[in-house]
Amino acid sequence: MSVTYQDSNARMSQVAVHNGTVYLAGQVPMDASADMRGQTEQVLARIDQLLAQAGTSKEQLLSAQIWVTSMAEFDQMNAAWDTWVVPGRPPVRAAVEAKLAKPEWKVEIMVIAALPEA
Repeated sequence: MSVTYQDSNARMSQVAVHNGTVYLAGQVPMDASADMRGQTEQVLARIDQLLAQAGTSKEQLLSAQIWVTSMAEFDQMNAAWDTWVVPGRPPVRAAVEAKLAKPEWKVEIMVIAALPEA
């Protein structure tokens, strides 16, 4: 099966689709002046956009990897996550504390989702 790439540049793609599975690159906030919850909400909104562009949605999430810069703000990230994730359909998930590429970013999230069956 072929692989399709979306929103690509010379270094990376934001989306790759292969064999009924959608892979998103790690997503970061556009407005880094927001607090942890605000940054997380921005990232989740971007994930919604990219999943829709690829033909799927958060209802089809399989897994999520989350990086936060401070576990002291972990509850704020989870508050945004808990209101976003589909009840009864939470993906498998890992969350770790890490230094991100830009010091003003507080959160980065990468997800994998299935394409809905035709």
